[in-house]
Amino acid sequence: MSRKGNRKPLPPIGDASDKLGMQAMIDDHRTSLEVRNYARDTIRQREKYLRWFAAWCGERGITRPGEVTKPVLERYQRHLYYYRSEDDKPLSFRSQYQHLSHVKAWYKWLARENRVLFNPASELDLPKLGRSLPKAILSASEAEAVLSQPDLGDPHGIRDRAILEVFYSTGIRRRELAGLQLYDIDAERKTLMVRQGKGKKDRLLPIGNRALQWIAVYLEKSRPLLVAGTHCHTLFLSNIGGPLEPDSLTEYVRQYVDAAEIGKRGSCHLFRHTMATLMLENGADIRYIQAMLGHAQLSTTQIYTQVSIKKLQQIHELTHPADRPPSEDEEAENATDDGAAPNDSSSKDDDHPDDAPPAAPVPR
Repeated sequence: MSRKGNRKPLPPIGDASDKLGMQAMIDDHRTSLEVRNYARDTIRQREKYLRWFAAWCGERGITRPGEVTKPVLERYQRHLYYYRSEDDKPLSFRSQYQHLSHVKAWYKWLARENRVLFNPASELDLPKLGRSLPKAILSASEAEAVLSQPDLGDPHGIRDRAILEVFYSTGIRRRELAGLQLYDIDAERKTLMVRQGKGKKDRLLPIGNRALQWIAVYLEKSRPLLVAGTHCHTLFLSNIGGPLEPDSLTEYVRQYVDAAEIGKRGSCHLFRHTMATLMLENGADIRYIQAMLGHAQLSTTQIYTQVSIKKLQQIHELTHPADRPPSEDEEAENATDDGAAPNDSSSKDDDHPDDAPPAAPVPR
């Protein structure tokens, strides 16, 4: 199994000349996804997971999709559960879900196209996924500490500061930032255009003044020193003058987060979580956050209502009896309990000294 930052070559999967073999069926499925205009990343992910499954089957003498049965898939599911990496770490349930869901989608296509007689994955139960909260959210001061890390005396440092500012201002994904073109930034209208984002959707976003100012500094002082050709329209360039790779962005941002020594780990997505949470705490409507993040479903965005603790803290301080300051009525009541009020009916007068016994009841 491959992990981020530790890319391994995809394993061989049998005889490519067998038209009913794993390789031929995976190739046909990839072509089908391309014809239906699936996103490039989706196609790449689908092929990667299917090749891992096919390699596992090949080790057990299964070379064709039609030879796979439901017990075989259940055995593969157990293999994923018990799998351990070289550093003895298991696959997360989310990763296991990814492996199995791509295999399940493949068999659904195979059955629909009559490539197999039946769909052995139709009743395969996928792992249940909990809705986990982001591991870390930066405060405004912590975000500023990270933003101040790049060396502004170096063209790469100016570029990285502009990159961090765009992440913080817009919350876009790393692949969306890597794909930004020069004409996607409109400084006059203060907008940024994300083209063909997740789900192959475009969206127009606001971008802050400070981020625009750092982009202008980068375009003036840094990009001319990095660009390798006159026809390159990519906004942010790599050290060799070409488009940035998403994995390179991850490494750059992670290094600056670690250098800030704020006790939190993360990379590009850390700024995405931070932007959404801080805007929500400062009064932004959840639907505006949804539009900024490009979420298709509001339920995906609502996770940030669980990490936006500021308003909940305010309500807690105002309503919890241990933290709520006493009201004027409560203060008066407490004063009454401590000492009798001057006009209280229970106060003593001269006719009833403190040491006098209570009066006897009057006989009827």
